[in-house]
Amino acid sequence: MKKLRFLIALTTGDNDYQIEQAQSAEQAARNLGVEAQILYANNDAITQSTQILKAVQAAENLRPDAIIFEPVGGTALPQVARAAVSAGIGWAVLNRDASYIPELRKLSSTAVFVVTSDHVEIGRIQGRQFAALLPKGGGLLYIQGPTENSAAKERTLGMQETKPSNIHVTLLKGQWTEESAQRSVRSWLKLTTSQKAAIDVIGAQDDSMAIGARKAFQELNESEQERWLKLPFTGCDGLPKTGQSWVRSGLLAATIFVPPNSGQAIEMLVQALQQRKSLPERALTTAVSIPSLQELKSP
Repeated sequence: MKKLRFLIALTTGDNDYQIEQAQSAEQAARNLGVEAQILYANNDAITQSTQILKAVQAAENLRPDAIIFEPVGGTALPQVARAAVSAGIGWAVLNRDASYIPELRKLSSTAVFVVTSDHVEIGRIQGRQFAALLPKGGGLLYIQGPTENSAAKERTLGMQETKPSNIHVTLLKGQWTEESAQRSVRSWLKLTTSQKAAIDVIGAQDDSMAIGARKAFQELNESEQERWLKLPFTGCDGLPKTGQSWVRSGLLAATIFVPPNSGQAIEMLVQALQQRKSLPERALTTAVSIPSLQELKSP
């Protein structure tokens, strides 16, 4: 039987979740005897599009059998997807719904699907965490992912749904990296409005951005540091070696475990391409609050 070759295109190598995605893909590929090539786009949608198109347009014997990718930009590269599927290459989108998936599934017999998390529900869990941490209400400094990213928008929407009305949000933007959140908070701290802001909790849409926010506050003088660093920080992704470890050590008050899904996508592609199994259009992973909401509510 021919050894399958998969291309895994991820957003950045500077994010704990993306690193875990790469490790999950490598582990699944080893277990299933698949050859996996992993590429990072450095959070640049044009770079990502170019990387994938190069693989699609390669000589037939050099093309991957399938492409698994987590989109950087606001779209899930519809033109590139069509080119890949037209070339008989399987196509799996991670952590993003793509409106073109039903159309491509009708046009081709190759595997085309999405493996994602319910990002609105992740946001709802985060909103409930804020409610547990601030039972009397208060101010939330909230660091969102990129504006054009649907996962970031959906997490914000879910958070706004479940947070109590007496929790007031100050919104900052990051790029899913520690350094981007550090820059964003550093810039905010230079504004006069930040000095007057009554903030009671710092929440970020991923753990690396929560740690970046902490680092920005650590740059302040000693008395200001103490004011900010005594507040609870929360993140999301909750991976064992990072987010969960940071909760245990006290760097974070809470996180949300979002299981990596690149390995699951590889397993599904092997089932489709080798075992000829039909696949669902959309598969979901389940997110969990760490610690539990009940534990967060306990004094």
